[in-house]
Amino acid sequence: MNILFLHPNFPGQFLQLSRYLGATGRHKVMFLSKDQNGSKLPGVQVGVYPKPREATKGIHHYLKLCEEAVMEGQAVIKGIHALKQQINFTPDVVVGHTGWGSTLFVKDILPKVPLIGYFEWYYNAYGGDTCYWPDETQSIDDMCRIRTINTHHLLNLQACDVRYTPTQWQKAQFPKMYQEGMKVIHEGVETDYIKPQPGRKFILPEQKLDLSDCEELVTYVSRGFEQYRGFPQFMDTIRLLLQRRPNCHVVICGMDRACYGPQYAKDKTWKQMEEEKGGYDKSRVHFVGHLKREEYLMLLQASTVHVYLTRPFILSWSCLEAMGAGCCLVGSATPPVQEVVEDGVNGLLANFRRPEHIVMRIEEALDDPDLRARLGKAARETVLEKYELKDCMRAQLNMIYGAMK
Repeated sequence: MNILFLHPNFPGQFLQLSRYLGATGRHKVMFLSKDQNGSKLPGVQVGVYPKPREATKGIHHYLKLCEEAVMEGQAVIKGIHALKQQINFTPDVVVGHTGWGSTLFVKDILPKVPLIGYFEWYYNAYGGDTCYWPDETQSIDDMCRIRTINTHHLLNLQACDVRYTPTQWQKAQFPKMYQEGMKVIHEGVETDYIKPQPGRKFILPEQKLDLSDCEELVTYVSRGFEQYRGFPQFMDTIRLLLQRRPNCHVVICGMDRACYGPQYAKDKTWKQMEEEKGGYDKSRVHFVGHLKREEYLMLLQASTVHVYLTRPFILSWSCLEAMGAGCCLVGSATPPVQEVVEDGVNGLLANFRRPEHIVMRIEEALDDPDLRARLGKAARETVLEKYELKDCMRAQLNMIYGAMK
């Protein structure tokens, strides 16, 4: 079978699935992307299409993302045509991330080929990431813009033969008429690798950081330091926490950028703003940047309490991986986290907007080793039961083979 994956940033959410299919040797697996990132997967060939130009200068701001999606879709179909011309590759099935427009025109050039769309998020003016709490408001301009940026999502919902999304919360964001038939299949957690290792210590020789003697290690992981992942709230939390816990250290993993939502200001990042604000012991707060996979696992395994905060938005892999590693998790009491974490059963939930409450839940865990052990054990059991990679992979493969019938 010829299988084509589409994602602008190789391999994205299709890492495990494309790697598995490529490794079987039974399929020809191609991946079209505009950025290979230097990564390679055995049995997976990668074609890179040119990055589309920027949106037209001065275009109505409601239409900027729409134009970008159209250009992304155009670039992809040119890439598909090139695969046919250069290596005589025509897919039997296409699996693509719909978020950037990659899948937009696939059915127009491959009308008889099953198209499976990975749907990550649908924007709503109220009840989701942009305006969730009763005291939050939206301008008319924002509401109109949010409606318009769903244009390519609606086109993809109509075009795809099979639609799937990782969580029930993410499914609930889509129009009800499209929720029926939309599958919920997570990418899965590699629990044979992501697992607890009691007694592990956090040491980064290259950064000359040795926390092997640390009695209390609070950890935080996010691709970017931003509002959506509660970075400002976390920094306010540790200001309070470090005053109360003289032996506590904090490790913050991620990059100084905003992946979702706005930057703090045009010339200032959220991290720069927090550093200017100060008010915490910088000798006990360690920004370690982007970690290698094994270093990241070491951080989770060494963590005393892991904090995961998010607005009502996409659930991060890091939340489930922390649970899979047996972390004692303090998470925000927001819908994506509440789908996975039951307060007092497999984690502790805190008010996203109240740093003093987050501190209270962290200290509750720090003061009770038995509680931490019980919650960490239950967290891993949750992942094994609902998000084990082998089970998620089986569901994804059944979806692909089912689309071929």
